Parts: sequence; structure tokens; C-alpha cells
Amino acid sequence: MAVNPAKYFDVNETISPAVRHRQLVAGLKKTVVYAYRHAPATRALMDQAGVKPADIREYADLPKLPVTRKTDVIALQKINPPYGGFLTVPAESVARVFISPGPIYEPLHTPRIKWFARAFWAAGFRKGDVVVNTFTYHLSPAGMLFYEALRHCGATVVNTGAGNTEIQIQTMRDLQVNGFVGTPSFLMTIIKKAEEMGLDFLKDFHIQKAWFTGEMLAPSVRKILEETYRINTSQAYAVTEPGGCIAYECEKHSGLHMMDDYVIEIIDPLTGKQLPPGEVGEIAVTPIHNKAWGLLRFGTGDLSSYTTAKCACGRTAHRLTGILGRAGDAVKVRGMFVVGKQADEVIMNSGAVSRYQLLVTREGQRDVLTLKAECKEAHHDANTLAEAINTRFQNVCRVKIDHFVVSETGKLDEKSPKITDLRKWD
Repeated sequence: MAVNPAKYFDVNETISPAVRHRQLVAGLKKTVVYAYRHAPATRALMDQAGVKPADIREYADLPKLPVTRKTDVIALQKINPPYGGFLTVPAESVARVFISPGPIYEPLHTPRIKWFARAFWAAGFRKGDVVVNTFTYHLSPAGMLFYEALRHCGATVVNTGAGNTEIQIQTMRDLQVNGFVGTPSFLMTIIKKAEEMGLDFLKDFHIQKAWFTGEMLAPSVRKILEETYRINTSQAYAVTEPGGCIAYECEKHSGLHMMDDYVIEIIDPLTGKQLPPGEVGEIAVTPIHNKAWGLLRFGTGDLSSYTTAKCACGRTAHRLTGILGRAGDAVKVRGMFVVGKQADEVIMNSGAVSRYQLLVTREGQRDVLTLKAECKEAHHDANTLAEAINTRFQNVCRVKIDHFVVSETGKLDEKSPKITDLRKWD
């Protein structure tokens, strides 16, 4: 690939805040005009709100636009398949289609390797590194996009994909892999499994750096990986619907630098009002370089705050202070979102459940999902019901329910949220 990665990343990441602001505002205005002209769904949403492209001239004008959420995209794609009216290019020009839970069909028109390459470059991935990419290459965009981004940085990629812990271990040893891409819980699973097999991770493996996304990197886990196993860790924040990598960590670990491919806001999830630096709110994203996807002001449901303070690394973009939780009823479990509306559809459509509650907990380094359900029939076969619900649940939400508990009638509080996140990230 005829590029000089070091020059490309350094030049773009260290421009002055004033120049970056002008570039982002210019991109925003062009994007709004383009989406209004070419994406019927966006035009309809803006018309309904009484907003014209000329009304969006600055960051401060964005609250005039409605916030579009994952559930909205799912609903619109069902009404107007396959892309819900957000596709802005001829269908025959779509290079790939990725599928996220919902399902949401996400068209890829032009290569997006640089969107994640910047995050991998900041994490220290270079030519000569041998990296296992443990994200799935099936349906979701993660595996393929991470592969392309790592190649852009010059690294050799081992396409292991998800699961198969013992094969991962053998591969990592045979190829003397020194880089890991995946979730922190899966790396901890690999380490613990290797130790159960009688291996010494420090002596028998060569992992020097690890890059994470898909779930929170708890400070306690980072400490174990860095101090006990001497692995340099980095993380990124990614959302598939608006395009990919939203923000990434540098070597200073002092927040996540916002990507220049998006206009990013922190908003009040109830009103859509923009919030100032330091105040916690929902992350809303408007992609400005994705010419195939007219998605404006996408509400991610994730909570964060941001800082405008200069980072010691020299990068000048604003930084997210971390992902603090979920604003809505969608909870990320083992790297996949469990959306309340989808869970409700799966569980209640079984016909046997009158009330339920999903609990997300943490056991060791793994997310655990428990379904508590009140059944309509007192003598219903719980095992058969659990198997039927879990099969459908995995097909729709792409995550497995670990425990199925039948509760007595009236024991579940109908006012309690249907999905409760009980994990503690300390």
C-alpha cells in the first residue's frame, strides 16, 4: 500500500484546534446538504422537524436536527428495506454489506481502513508485528475492518476470529504472535486457559501489546494485564451504525481522542441539548466522510463526557473521558448490544412468559446474562422453554442467555427495568 503511515497520522492528528474546527464544520455542512438531497429518510426526518440544510451552519445548530437511534434505524429498515432510506449512493455501488443485531444492514461504499488504522497506529502496531484478530469475520464489520486497518499499519494479521480458545493458544505460540486484538475478557480467558494447561504466559508467549473494543476495560483488568503479564494495553470506542471507530486511546491513557471523521456531541438523552465539557451525557455522532450513509446525529445510547484540555501526547482532538454506561435500555453484553425492544419481542413472543427481567452481572472476567421469568403455565417445562427462548435470543441478539430462572407469579416487580446492568467496573 503506497502510503507513509507515520506522516499521514502525525499530520492529521496534531493540527491546531482552530483548523480542525473549521474542517469539521465545513464537512458537517456538506454532509447535511448531501444527506438531505440523497437520503429520503433523512430528508423526511428533517422536513418533519422543519429544518433545512441551510439551517445547519455550526455545531450549535445541530440540536435543530432530530436524534436518530438504533431502534429508529431498525424500524425504518423494516418499513423501507433494505437500508431504510439512508443509502445515498446507487445500490449497485455498495461494495459490502455488514449486519448488526436488529438486524441493521450497513452498506460499505468506500474503504474505511484509515478509520481504525489511526487507533491501531496510536496503540503502537507497526510492520513486523504479528497480530491475532479475535473479532468475528461473520456478519458484523469488526473482523474485516480491523484486518484492513492493521494491514494499513503494516502488521501481519492472523485471522483467528472469535472463540476456539485452545486453537488461539496454539496459534499464538506457533506464530510467536506479539499483538492481540479483541475484548479484554477474551484475552483473560486465553491467559487463564493457558495457565490451566500448565503454560507460563510470560515465558511461553510473546504478547507485548493488546487493543480492545466491544466492552469496557476495567482498571483492575488493565492493571493485571500490564503489571502481571507486561502487556501494553489500548482501547477504542466504536459504533457500527455511524461507521466505525469514534475515538481511540493514545499511550498516555488519558481519555479517547475523537476521530476527525465525525462530528461528536455529548447531549442530554431526553432533550437532545448539547452539554459542555465535563458534563456527562449521551454520545451523538454525525459521520461526515461516509458518502454512502446519510445518518445524521446518531444517538449511541452510551454515556460519556469530554475534555478540551491538551493531551501530553501532542494530539489536539477533544477527548472522551471514557464510556460510563448506557442512556437507554440497550446494554452491551460480551461485545453485543441487547436492545430492550428486541429482547421483549423474543421473550414475550414465546407465549409462555407473562413477565421477565434480564440481569447482567460479571463473574471473573466474563459477562453473565440471567433471565428471570414468570410463566403463564405453572407446570411448563422450564428446560424446553429456556432452550426455545435462547435459540431465538441468540439469533436476534447474538448473545447467549447463561441462566434461566423461573420465578413465582408476582415476585417480579413490574416497575423494575426489563434489563438491569449490575456489573461493577472497578
